Amino acid sequence: MIGRTAETERIAAALAAARSGRGGALFVTGEPGIGKTRLATAALDAAASADMVAVRGRASTVGPPVPYRPLVEALLLLARAGLLPDPEELGAYGPVMARLLGHTPDTGGRAAPHLAVAETVLRLLAAVGRQRGCLLVLDDLHDADADTLAVVEYLLDHIGQQPALLLLVAGRTPRAATELALHARRREAAEILDLNPLTHAEVRLLVAAELGTAPVDVCPGLLHRAVTGSAGIPFVAKELAHDHAARPAHRGRPAPSVPAPSVPAPVADDVRRRTEALGPLGTRFLGTAALFGRRFPLPVLEHALGADHTALSQVLRAALASCLITPDGPGTQWYAFRHPLVGEALLEDLGPVERARHARCAARALAHLHPGLPGAWRAHAARLHEHAGEAHEAVRLYCEAAQRTLDEAAPDRPLDRTLDLLTRARALLEPGTAPEPHATVLELLLDTAARSGRLDPLPDPPTLDHDIPAPRRAGIHARLGRIATLTGRPADALRHLDTARSLLPGHHPADAHTALVDLAAAHAELGRPAPDRLHTAARLARRALDAALGADRPDTACAALLLLGQLALPEDESAATAHFKRARAIALAHRLPVPRTAAEVQLAITAAGHDAQPTRLEQARQDAHRRGLLPPAHEAGFALAMERIRRCAFDEARDGIIEGAAEASERGLGRSLAMLRLADAVRYAHQGRRAEMSGALERLEPLLDAAPGLRAMAYGSARAFCSLLEERHDAAEAEFAQALAHDTDNPSTADFGRHGIVVLLGVLAGRLGRRHCPVPPHAGAAGTRWNRQFAGLAHAVLLGREGHREQAAAAAAEALAAAGPYPLARRLGMRLVARPAYEDGWGEPVEWLREAEEYFHGAGLHPVAAAGRALLRGMGASVRQRRTGTEQVPPDLRRSGITVREFEVARLVAQRISNKDIAGRLHISPRTVEKHVANVLHKTGHPNRRAFATASRDLLPTGGGRPAGQGSPTSSSRKSAVPPEPARWSTRSTPAEPVR
Repeated sequence: MIGRTAETERIAAALAAARSGRGGALFVTGEPGIGKTRLATAALDAAASADMVAVRGRASTVGPPVPYRPLVEALLLLARAGLLPDPEELGAYGPVMARLLGHTPDTGGRAAPHLAVAETVLRLLAAVGRQRGCLLVLDDLHDADADTLAVVEYLLDHIGQQPALLLLVAGRTPRAATELALHARRREAAEILDLNPLTHAEVRLLVAAELGTAPVDVCPGLLHRAVTGSAGIPFVAKELAHDHAARPAHRGRPAPSVPAPSVPAPVADDVRRRTEALGPLGTRFLGTAALFGRRFPLPVLEHALGADHTALSQVLRAALASCLITPDGPGTQWYAFRHPLVGEALLEDLGPVERARHARCAARALAHLHPGLPGAWRAHAARLHEHAGEAHEAVRLYCEAAQRTLDEAAPDRPLDRTLDLLTRARALLEPGTAPEPHATVLELLLDTAARSGRLDPLPDPPTLDHDIPAPRRAGIHARLGRIATLTGRPADALRHLDTARSLLPGHHPADAHTALVDLAAAHAELGRPAPDRLHTAARLARRALDAALGADRPDTACAALLLLGQLALPEDESAATAHFKRARAIALAHRLPVPRTAAEVQLAITAAGHDAQPTRLEQARQDAHRRGLLPPAHEAGFALAMERIRRCAFDEARDGIIEGAAEASERGLGRSLAMLRLADAVRYAHQGRRAEMSGALERLEPLLDAAPGLRAMAYGSARAFCSLLEERHDAAEAEFAQALAHDTDNPSTADFGRHGIVVLLGVLAGRLGRRHCPVPPHAGAAGTRWNRQFAGLAHAVLLGREGHREQAAAAAAEALAAAGPYPLARRLGMRLVARPAYEDGWGEPVEWLREAEEYFHGAGLHPVAAAGRALLRGMGASVRQRRTGTEQVPPDLRRSGITVREFEVARLVAQRISNKDIAGRLHISPRTVEKHVANVLHKTGHPNRRAFATASRDLLPTGGGRPAGQGSPTSSSRKSAVPPEPARWSTRSTPAEPVR
């Protein structure tokens, strides 16, 4: 059973104990639909599989009351199966069994005494379970009569010595059965298995199982409805799956003629049955509450109903006990339906006249209790007016509530709420509605969709009433152009902008609509193939900024500043940061949370190029995502993925890419999807996995024009970097040249290596010189930590060529320090500059190559590791052999060139064992041992065996492996040795970082 592993294991253990003669009792409790009966059925199946006697009885409130109903039902089942013992076998209790089964008439019309019945049942369980154990399930015990509960209480106290298990199923309704369970647990006579709702993942598995398919093949819309609509209740989730399976299949978004999914009939019947049990007042109470949606305010309902407080309190308690509603938050002001389908079912049961009457009463009560409708009350009032059939007032209130929600700073996805409000408002607009509401709803809807990335509520295509003034229509087309840019449709964006410009001939340059058109045009310009597009975009953005400030549109001004900052970032980081900070200041001054969050994202992206850890960037991404700002959240996610790739945190990068790409694909955000697919290709490239990289680039191909700079990064950050790790330097040079050509023809702000690795390769090849390596790097992309490592090494190479050896070594050390967070790039830089460093006599090329070779070999990047070994041989340095067992050699010894055999000898030398004994242990000649010892001493820099043994205590076997009679070295011997650093074997290198 999905989500019930712990419970089934506990039942299985109790069944095993019963088969061994150690009985027990388990209560299974939970709200309606949680799966209590299903778990009891699984227990019956498990008992039957173990060849136990398994019977079930169920209490019921249907028909006249029958004493001991569930017990009698279980006994009749045993009788039909021929498993009842003879009455004589029960002795004095045989007649009691016969009376329970109706075989003998009651004398005097009285039922058998409780204790007699209880002892009879206990003896019956002992008799039928004597050979193989017995399971007795009593279902719906909350509906049982008092006589049955008295017998159960007796059984609980005496079942422990019998070969039987009692499985008692009861709801959470505060009745006698609930009290019995609690008392039994307190006196340790029974355990309670209280079933909790399923998790989201378990609901997905349950829906897939009901449909007989894999979770990945289930309709995303169904999964979303099951997860959000069921509240984890299996009965509801199953019925939603069955209801979906019975409907005609629709690909993509539902056709307009298809009505919204209704409540499955079994769920509606269940809600109706429990509601009717509350009486007329309860039905009216819950029906009015459903008009508010998922949650409702109790004081407003009490005022609207005008009911007696005591009577309403009784209804409230009964509704809580029936698990129809639940408290929502602290206090007693707000309540919510247990799951959304409860409210939907109640609404469906309300007729039009009754719904309108209840809604008008509730709207009047709301306006009376909360004059002016502050905060979220305006949205509730709009919903009530909608139910009352007052469409014009509802649209007005929905638009005002949406604008207020946009202006909130709440971090819990306020834009999703705004879109929901505007979608409801748009649905109320009719052909005869005035143009003003049409324009207002569409403007707000487009603004919110562009900020949130949720495009599904948008009309496709939107219709514009020609009675709407031309400037407003121009602004709407500008918004449509911005959305086309977000979805990766640059041609559509330009078409909308042409229409917008045609509607603004001779318009004032400081007009708000002009600012919108110029801003949308600036964004669209980045997707237009042209060598001057960055300058044109910057000019348009500056013009949009001036117009927005003149028209007092701070939100548009913030958006223009953010774009100006992004355009300035590659060349002037300080100017870009100033733009971002100015946007944030304007947003804070005008209390605009959306642009403030977007500014925080841009500032975090900028800082990530310098920070030791990308913590700030991850926090900014999470904040944007929580607020429902998907485009900036995905932009931060792309920057975070690239930073994690550079830091070799490949698994973290993969998880973030998969999550973001799935969301971008679902929402139709082509620009975000393209960026994340590119990041996936770069991830494979930095691991030297060309086949996977090529596959990722193929998936990117249809979206290459969805975002600027993708083609250049595909060649530079992906293909060329992968070629470097394959030691195909000519191919890498050609691919970087291709990236530069793409960027020259269609410039972008993307960083594909132009200011870093491209500079280093150009200096190494002699194509670039001092004028291409400004010191310090200018404040732009070249100043980021990632590019500074390569540019710094290029500067070191030039200094070495000029004969400034000490300065070259210092510049290299500074560059390698900047490369600290980037283990792969750091070793790649070492490998690339080792030859010129060796030839010009600066730095530590041998140590660099050994460290790089060790790292690349461990990372499985064998071409570049082999190149390092070849360079070491050319420098006359010792090169370690790659053979089985190398992982046993400590990293510093490996970098010193110690082989596996030499390490075996070194460990024995550390134990102060003679050459003769070493030869005997390793089955080699003493002469070979002498050669290995000499190599070890030479490679580790120790003058003699004693000094090596003194410094090599950590090579000794744990638990003591030193031969008897040889203690620790004396202090005098330690003084005569040349002690290496205590934590390292060589003072010239550091341990290699593991590949993550």
